[in-house]
Amino acid sequence: MPHRPGRHFLQIPGPTNVSDRVLRALSRPTIDHRGPEFARLGKEVLEGCRAIFQTSGPVVMFPSSGTGAWEACIVNTLTPGDKVLMYETGHFATLWQAMARRWGVEVEFVPGDWRHGVDPAHVEARLAEDRNHVIRAVMVVHNETSTGTTSRIPEIRKAMDSAHHPALLMVDTVSSLGSMEYKHDGWGVDVTVTGSQKGLMLPPGLGFNAISQKALAASKSNRMPRSYWDWEEMLKSNPNGFFPYTPSTNLLYGLREAITMLLEEGLDAVFARHRRHGEATRAAVRGWGLELVPLDPREYSNSLTAIMMPQGCDAEEFRNVALEKYDISLGTGLGKFQSKVFRIGHLGDFNDLMLIGSLAGVEMGLRAAGVPHDAGGVQAAMDLLSNETVAKPRLMESLFDKH
Repeated sequence: MPHRPGRHFLQIPGPTNVSDRVLRALSRPTIDHRGPEFARLGKEVLEGCRAIFQTSGPVVMFPSSGTGAWEACIVNTLTPGDKVLMYETGHFATLWQAMARRWGVEVEFVPGDWRHGVDPAHVEARLAEDRNHVIRAVMVVHNETSTGTTSRIPEIRKAMDSAHHPALLMVDTVSSLGSMEYKHDGWGVDVTVTGSQKGLMLPPGLGFNAISQKALAASKSNRMPRSYWDWEEMLKSNPNGFFPYTPSTNLLYGLREAITMLLEEGLDAVFARHRRHGEATRAAVRGWGLELVPLDPREYSNSLTAIMMPQGCDAEEFRNVALEKYDISLGTGLGKFQSKVFRIGHLGDFNDLMLIGSLAGVEMGLRAAGVPHDAGGVQAAMDLLSNETVAKPRLMESLFDKH
């Protein structure tokens, strides 16, 4: 293919752009993963992960994708035949429940329209009915990457508490951690699942479980077979900075740098930046006269925006035109939204000008593909960003020594 000048705009909802700082960290020479230098690295990244998850408990890290972290969550807490409550909020909720079924878990999968998050009132009512506490866990996707719809985790936790039900709360944060407010301890979550390739600003390859004491206790008594995904083996090695098998050494260098960047900016400023970019993108969508996928404004995602195509228009044709003419990659529609939806990722190491360039690529792509729309979406986003007060980064002392 001929050379294309300039930088490709990668605006899928992950993997995200990897910053130059993280790329330089990834390029460090590989070291002995049983030596003292690695032990310092291991301790630093595990401590830093606790700051990002906002937990005082353990965070377990696997060389895997987020799918591996899903599986680790299931096999360490549940037993074949256990019943769990899950909700059809989108493509990834559907995949997670399918995995649970393959492990012999009985899943009560509440149907949904893919345009709403989990209804906390339904959670409370269903758990109140379960007087014998047969349901062992409530499993929720915080930010559904296929729909740009979030579920309100603090309200779900409150609903569970109101029902006085002992079920574990397990939450997928693959496209929200490090981009949107999330508090593992403060929100009473038992297992938080995520991956490295989105808000943590890394390439794919690391999967994470943050674990409450209640979840840890469940792992001591459940009867699911496991080996590679065993929390216990990880937790034996981690206090000394090591892992029970070969870790992704260079990804850990990148993770240390990514955590440093997030803490230098300050998590509150990170969340505010993503919120501004989400609001600006939604302003652009309204300016184009197009329709957002989520129907409840309380459930808008700030890490990505999913957009319905006008009747009779094919999202894949539009995406292909935008890629060919303007070198911008946009997220595809998944599952039942195939060809009906396109998605704009605006998370990670990302600023106002990058967003405006991306939205300009979308608007030009809509025009080139003949998609009916109004002009002025980019201007609406610019007006919002230029009239908003940008939160100043709050410098924080890094958890890590500079090397």
